[in-house]
Amino acid sequence: MATINFTDFEGQTRTVDAAAGDSVMETAVRNGVTGIVGECGGSLSCATCHVFVAPEDFESLDPMGEMEDEMLYGTAVDREENSRLSCQIKMCEGQTLNVATPETQV
Repeated sequence: MATINFTDFEGQTRTVDAAAGDSVMETAVRNGVTGIVGECGGSLSCATCHVFVAPEDFESLDPMGEMEDEMLYGTAVDREENSRLSCQIKMCEGQTLNVATPETQV
């Protein structure tokens, strides 16, 4: 198992167990995490799963692809240096990841 700590816009944190190989978005939607919409179901076509990855975790992630980089320009809340689409972050066994959700996704 892996662990994801989701912090919402108001600063409340919810910890969720994630299966290795599942995306952060899949885990959030499956567990009813507020702040992750995932309208496209992870097909990299909507940007409604935008998250801000904690700086201490950001460098450990696989690099962002070109399509994800382009989609981040379409987010409802401006992207930041630590922005990622949660559908593109796959969890690894034993990993703990800290992410924050923006004020809105739409």
